[in-house]
Parts: sequence; structure tokens; C-alpha cells
Amino acid sequence: MSVKKYAFADLVRIEQLRAIESAKAEQLSYAGIRDMPGSVNGDFNYRQFVNRLTFRAQQLIRENALEDALRQPGKQFIRARWICWTLAAVLGGLAAGQAVSESSTLNIYWLLAVLLGFNSISLLLWVSGMTLNLQSLSSGIVAQFASWWPYRHKKEPDVQSLASHAWWESCLTGTVGKWRVSVLTHQFWLVYLTAGLILLIMIMMAKQYNFIWGTTILPDSALPQLTQMLGKPLEVLGLKIPDDPQTVASRVGTGKQDAETRTAWAVFLIGALLVYGIFPRLLLLSFSWIMQRWAESRFKLDLYLPYYIELRQRLMAREVKAEVIDADPQAGIKPAEVTRPPEHVAIPANAHAIGVELDDSTDWPEPVTCRLNIIDQDSHEQAITMIKSLSVPLLLGVAAHRLPDRGIQRTIKELADSSHAKPWLILLNKPSASVTSAREFAWFRLAEACGIPAEHVITR
Repeated sequence: MSVKKYAFADLVRIEQLRAIESAKAEQLSYAGIRDMPGSVNGDFNYRQFVNRLTFRAQQLIRENALEDALRQPGKQFIRARWICWTLAAVLGGLAAGQAVSESSTLNIYWLLAVLLGFNSISLLLWVSGMTLNLQSLSSGIVAQFASWWPYRHKKEPDVQSLASHAWWESCLTGTVGKWRVSVLTHQFWLVYLTAGLILLIMIMMAKQYNFIWGTTILPDSALPQLTQMLGKPLEVLGLKIPDDPQTVASRVGTGKQDAETRTAWAVFLIGALLVYGIFPRLLLLSFSWIMQRWAESRFKLDLYLPYYIELRQRLMAREVKAEVIDADPQAGIKPAEVTRPPEHVAIPANAHAIGVELDDSTDWPEPVTCRLNIIDQDSHEQAITMIKSLSVPLLLGVAAHRLPDRGIQRTIKELADSSHAKPWLILLNKPSASVTSAREFAWFRLAEACGIPAEHVITR
């Protein structure tokens, strides 16, 4: 199985399988993945683990015929998106149709308020939600409904509802969900504005309208000033907007308009819908889509969940190859007869005594003083340096009650090789521990293996 780049869709399917296996594991067949090999790499790798999870998911889906159940949530979301688009188109058309009166006059600012007012409120709520990281404002009602929908089978969830719930959790919550629902929100309002604009253009093409404006509590100069302020971006784009005389002449009750004034107001209306409605939504839609892809590329599985911990132990288990790193050179060789040292061997005069891993309760003979006890690497190196400079006999003391292992044998061999003359080995007793004859012979065999002659082994 080759290591390939995983996609967000693969991670969603793994999450869907996690939800299904956690609740319905006894209903699934695992024959196809029962003998999956362990990891060939000793170290854990997230990408390799995801690839193995993806391969495992493909086998389980194929073996248990889960493809339709896992695809169904995505199809439901696409269906819901089409419903939202259709609803937006209907609402946009109705808003534009209701704002256009049966008479031959159009209230320009009432029409802009109807088409752009709710869009602006929605835009402000979205920006506030994204800035303050408020899920309810940035995702909206659609996401809240989508999060509730899978729980309709909460008491006894089936495979379909479990797959749906996992899909909603992965795709409509967190960072990915925030941007996915943002894309849907901007699409909704974009369709709403586009439908209203198209209907207005069709109406104005089929019927002649006079554009008017009026106010009850605002000063007479307020709306003309607003017209000039809103019209500056339109003029930059090369569109002709009503000038001050045309704006003043369009107030309610001032009489009929000429063709030039009507055309200027029509251009102003269309340009305002494009510049203040459709273009911002297009930019935010593109930005949200890019951020959604970015969030999907950074989406990762929560490997601390018990489900993934258990799979990691099975799928990424290290294949340990046991090997001996400190082989016994005497392994498989029949022990030779060991020469027993003579009785009552005398301790050499002026001997320099060094202990090998002795404890405080080990007794030395009366005339001997231990100069150094080897207990770690530092003391071992210190003893080697000391032995190389000795001009007197070297006496190595060991605890006779201990079993001589290869570690002690290696230490004594290094000390003996560092000495200019054959060292002496003394078996020290411990008051509370008795020494059997078999243990003594083990020490005699160690002395022989280290090149210490039998007449240099002292027993007490």
C-alpha cells in the first residue's frame, strides 16, 4: 500500500465509520481487514496512519455495502443548497415585485432599502460573527438546523443517521463548518440580489417608470446628499448618475420626469445594487470558498479518541525483532573442568585493593583497605586510570554471594587487561549471606575466563 496525499473527503468517511463502528460494531463484517499487516516503519507517522485508515475504510465500506449510507449526507446538503437558492430567487423576486407599485412611479430609496437593507443586516451579522468568533452569527440558522437534523433518530440511531451525524460534525462545525456555511450564506444573498436585479431590469424594459423620493422627518437635503455620496463609486466606474437638479426635481409631487432623468435614476439603481450588493457578496463568496478549502486542508483527526488509539495500536504496532546485543561467548559450550584454587592463599603484601560493585555490608580482611569501589561509569574510568599507574599488586574484591554475570565479568576483564601484572581476585563474604560451592565454582570459572590464574584467587 503506497503512501499518498489524503483528501478531506477521506477523513470525513473515516469519521463516519468511527461513528458507525462505535455504535454498530457488532453488525459489521471485518473479514476483509482481519489480517492487515502491522506497520513496516518503527516510528509513528500521521500521514501513514491516515493512509492505513483510508485503506481500512475502503475495505469496510466495500465489504458492508456502506457506500450509499455514507454518500447520503452530502447529497442531502446539495439538495438543501438548491432549495436555499430557489428560495432566495423567489424572495428576491417578491421583494422587487412588492417594492414596485402598480403606478408608474418607483420610490428609489424604498426599493434600495428593500433589496439592500436585509442584505446589509445579514452582512453586518456575518462580519460580527467572524470577528468575534461567534458560531451562531457566522453560521446562521442553516447551520443550526443542520446540526439538529441528524438527532431526529437520537433514541435508536441507525447506520444512516450515524453517518449523517458524523458528516454534519465534520463539515458543518468548527472552522470547516464556519466557512462552508459562510459560502452558503453568501450564495443565498447573491441569488436574492441577482433575482431582484433581473426582475427590475425586465420590468423597466417593459414599462416606463418615473423615479421619486420623499421623506417625512429628514431634512430636504439629506437624500440628495446621500445620492451624491452613493453615486461617487458609480461615477468612477463610468456610470452617469442624477445630478443635483435632477435629484431635486424627482421629489414626490414635483411633476413628470424627462427621459434623461429616468435613465440616470435607472442607472443609479442598477449600479447601486451591483456595487453595494452583488460585488461585495461575490468577493466574500470567493474569500469564504478559499478559506473553506484552506480549513479542509488543515483538518486533522482527533487521534486521542479511544477509537483511534485502539486502531493505532493495531495498525501501527512496531514489529520488534529480538536480537542478543551482549552474547555469552560460552553459550553452547560445555563447561570445562575448573581448577580449584589452593587453600589459604596469602594476600600479597602492599596490594592495592579495588572493589567491584560492593555494598557497605561486605567485609574486607583486616589488613586490607579498599581504595576505590566501582559502582558507575565514572568510578570505572577512575579505576582504569589508577591501575595503569600501579607498581604494586592489584587486588580485586567481589561479593562471593552474588551470581557473577557477564557485566561483572566484562568489568573484571577490563581491569585485568589494564594491569601490568596478573591481578588477584578475592571472594568477600557477607555476614547475612551464605555462599554455596556452586557459586564459588562460578567465580572460579569467571577468574579463569578473565585470565586470572587459580593461585591468584583468594577465598575467605
